[in-house]
Amino acid sequence: MDSLSIWHWLIWLVMLIIFSPVIIGFLVMGPQKSVMLRHNSSGLTKKGRYGYCWPYLLFGWLVPVFRGEIGIAALHLLLSLVTLGIFQFVMPYLYNKQYTARLLTAGWALADAPEKVREAQFRLGISAQ
Repeated sequence: MDSLSIWHWLIWLVMLIIFSPVIIGFLVMGPQKSVMLRHNSSGLTKKGRYGYCWPYLLFGWLVPVFRGEIGIAALHLLLSLVTLGIFQFVMPYLYNKQYTARLLTAGWALADAPEKVREAQFRLGISAQ
């Protein structure tokens, strides 16, 4: 019986290690949230995101492809291969913030409800304008 309980605890430990990125992402970063952005010169609107990137945890480097960032996707694929996949477990914490920051530096501006803009500015580390 004692060996069964040891195996039981070992299985729980392995499961905790496997699911630790999801657990930490939920506890620390919270859910992925979106904020509307408007391009300054064209007036187009787009969703920017902040918080833990659940799609990146599930689909990895394909997320930048779906968001139209082919060069970033190629870089993420390369880094995932070089680090033997460890990069894929780190990026969900960083990707949404980096994606939205790239949009903001490319001429997009926050254009949502004031409370959403304030929360996004706080979570992205942007000073209020």
